[in-house]
Amino acid sequence: MNITLKLYATLTDYLPPEARRKNAVGLDIEPAAMLGEVIEKFNLPPRLTHLVLINGHYVPPAERNSRRLADGDVVAVWPPIAGG
Repeated sequence: MNITLKLYATLTDYLPPEARRKNAVGLDIEPAAMLGEVIEKFNLPPRLTHLVLINGHYVPPAERNSRRLADGDVVAVWPPIAGG
């Protein structure tokens, strides 16, 4: 099953070098894989996975380890952003 993982801001450093320019990588994952498994595979620190969306819909932290992914899903992850 194929999904797209998009990492933004400082999280792009966790992508393979060839994927950093587009801040996205296509992944072939096991059917019915969990969102948390994908996040763990890329060694994303939990404190940096502030905003997580699947196909544009927010996934709260408490649901990330139990949320199954489907073929064609787009997962987007942002770190906390401070501004003024």
